[in-house]
Amino acid sequence: MRILVLILLMRMVDVNISQQYSPFQWLSHLRGRRRNAGWQSEAVDCPLECDCPTAYPTAMYCHSRNLQHVPYVPSHIEYVYLQRNQITGIQDGVFDNATNLMWVILSHNQLRSEKLSDSIFVKLKSLDRLYLDHNELTRVPRNLPRSIADLRLSYNKIPKISSKSFERMSNLIILQLQANVIEEVEGDFKELKSLTMLDMRKNKLRRIPESLPERLQQLYLEHNNIESVPNAFLTMYPNLQFVRLAHNALTDKGLPSSVFNTSTLVELDLSFNKLEKIPLVNRNLENLYLQANKIKEFSLSSFCDTFDGTNFSKLKVLRLDANKISARDIPAEAAYCLRLVSFIDV
Repeated sequence: MRILVLILLMRMVDVNISQQYSPFQWLSHLRGRRRNAGWQSEAVDCPLECDCPTAYPTAMYCHSRNLQHVPYVPSHIEYVYLQRNQITGIQDGVFDNATNLMWVILSHNQLRSEKLSDSIFVKLKSLDRLYLDHNELTRVPRNLPRSIADLRLSYNKIPKISSKSFERMSNLIILQLQANVIEEVEGDFKELKSLTMLDMRKNKLRRIPESLPERLQQLYLEHNNIESVPNAFLTMYPNLQFVRLAHNALTDKGLPSSVFNTSTLVELDLSFNKLEKIPLVNRNLENLYLQANKIKEFSLSSFCDTFDGTNFSKLKVLRLDANKISARDIPAEAAYCLRLVSFIDV
């Protein structure tokens, strides 16, 4: 009974306070009460729409608040989380006071290119991560800071990459462009000297982008309309370890004979294409995915030209299911050549 009376008294106090204050003052009262409870930082400039916990004094959490605009960002903030709101544009100067920003997370909003000025991010000289994925953008934002290392633009409506889209961004390491409507890449990515991962899955590319960075290690191009691979492709990019070209329109004619015979490649995914032969691969390859093609024969020479006690393939995973071969087509010598493969899926 005492507990019930106490709860009713607390509710009456809140109602009386709300009647004494204006809406703005009432929000300030709530914010102050939350700060005293340890949820809010002591910084009086934290926006009312957001949380600035004392445990993370340089972070500002504004995600999942149904916001339609970017709130004021205090100068001491380095990490701002604005994902999962309804923001359609970013007003000029909103980040000008917060020049120490390192992370800006704007994923899952409704950002439109025409509502982003060319100078929005210009003053953010320390920006390391910029997440703009799952929005309505139709072009890469202009004048992005060269300090960015991780840029995510996936799940937008970008139709092409212009020659100046990533100009002077020599510190970029990760670039995600998957699930746009990109049909062409003007110019090249060669200026991105630090880039190690490029993801362009689920676009409308008809060929592999030209002049990729030499440091590139991961290239993801699944779900495009690519019909061929350039001759000596992998020799031009000696650091490539993971290449995924599943769900394209590759044929035997579109693959030069030794295009995948390079010692640095670790994983190759050519599944869901139109191949009729197993391509020649290097002994150092560890994972090969060829399922759902039109392969008619198991050619052991694709993996080993000779095989003995010391010369054998390092393949660990080999998928050949949903082709036109069966377990009976695998020769007995495969046990020597593919000795590290635990199971061949046919």
